Amino acid sequence: MYENDPYRPRYHFTPPFGWMNDINGSIFWKGRYHIFYQHNPEGGYWKWMQWGHASSVDLVHWVHHPIALTPDLDGPDRGGCFSGGALVNREGIPTFIYHGIPDGTCIATSDDDLLITWNKHPANPVIPVPKPGEKGHGEYIVFDPCAWLEGDTYYALIGNTIPGQSGDGTALFKSSNLVEWEFVRSFYESRREWTDEAEDCAVPDFYPLGDKHMLLFCSHWQGTQYYIGRFENEQYHVETYERMSWEGGLLGGPRSLLDAQGRRIFFDWIREIRGVEQERAAGWSGVMTVPRILSLATDGSLQIEPVPELECLRMNPKARENITLNADDEMDLEDVQGNCLELAVEIDPGDATEVGVEVLCAPDQAERTGILYVPAEGTLKIDISRSTLNEAIRYPRYRSGGGNERLPESERFVDAERAPFTLTDNETLQLRIYVDKSVVEAFANSRQCITQRVYPTRTDSTGVRLVSRGGQAHFRSIQAWKMAPAF
Repeated sequence: MYENDPYRPRYHFTPPFGWMNDINGSIFWKGRYHIFYQHNPEGGYWKWMQWGHASSVDLVHWVHHPIALTPDLDGPDRGGCFSGGALVNREGIPTFIYHGIPDGTCIATSDDDLLITWNKHPANPVIPVPKPGEKGHGEYIVFDPCAWLEGDTYYALIGNTIPGQSGDGTALFKSSNLVEWEFVRSFYESRREWTDEAEDCAVPDFYPLGDKHMLLFCSHWQGTQYYIGRFENEQYHVETYERMSWEGGLLGGPRSLLDAQGRRIFFDWIREIRGVEQERAAGWSGVMTVPRILSLATDGSLQIEPVPELECLRMNPKARENITLNADDEMDLEDVQGNCLELAVEIDPGDATEVGVEVLCAPDQAERTGILYVPAEGTLKIDISRSTLNEAIRYPRYRSGGGNERLPESERFVDAERAPFTLTDNETLQLRIYVDKSVVEAFANSRQCITQRVYPTRTDSTGVRLVSRGGQAHFRSIQAWKMAPAF
């Protein structure tokens, strides 16, 4: 159906057709990785959310399944089955907890090994949206939930803000049976040195990681981010905070699972940036990141790595070693061309002020997308200033929430997404770059990752180029592979 679509990825997961946004209810069950996602099967636009479903045995090749959750026209989710999570209940049964529009938090269970059929609980909504005058009104917001079982107690995080408090927040609930819930308290303290007062804590996902607990969430204003801290006495004590999406970024609906190997596997939704009409015309919208492994380093910082299973797609390997570029030199890798690639590059930045790799390059450089390390800024960036000749493609500084409207017109859009990243003394830059039609993901030294969508207009925008600006840099090794289709 989409063989000639120049922007549809070949090895990143996409819906078979229609719209996709937040990743929901991911779970490892009976030897298969399952992802669910916000889905409109009618076309490449948002409408009346359902839960799409796919599964895989290797995190690379995905099988599409029938829609898992559909709103009941006379039910508490009649306005849409919005985001939520999954857990295995005390009886060993896979269970969804999700936000039903308009009435509140709902649960559903599945008793088949492929998780095809889901049965909604007759007591839904198990946590209703409180009306004025009802218990809970003004104490908490009922919105995107996640839940987990700890000992004999179920806990859930409900809502994306706390009434009367600025910024992101979520409420902790507990239950003995997943049906009768008790509001406990505001889960953590939102602090303005970390997040803006306009941000929220949507699609929360909470889990142990090493000897800490991680709260993964999305702000409708600035996308995916996370806290790491301690969960003690039904209170979350935040110790560190970081983002996974920065100004101009497109990540915005994360979810994770724990697999049989004990790995915490992360997935996220990568938004489109090409405009509503173009998405409608294409017939599809939304892409999932490559699966990533999250872990804690010895210093307590987050480690982020692509799953090694992706290596099964590698073909036509190319390798180069020991290339030195002087200040403002560029070098085309003439034997490396394509728009479905993996690159592994090790660089000694030397005294360069900007160094890295450009992909999806036109021969005359009219289109090019850079993955660049900028030592003076302490940033890893994806330079999107010349990624396309389509002047309608622009990258808003903020997603929503009024952030862009508060800025002068000249400051509302960015030409690069910048992530904080600094090399330690004598450390080389080690990049893993995945290019897949309109998707670029770059991992740096297993501790940072930055993701973008780009839309080259020319069929010859397939080149790969090494760049060193402002000083000399040494490229110790370059490995490149074409990537086979996964679908």
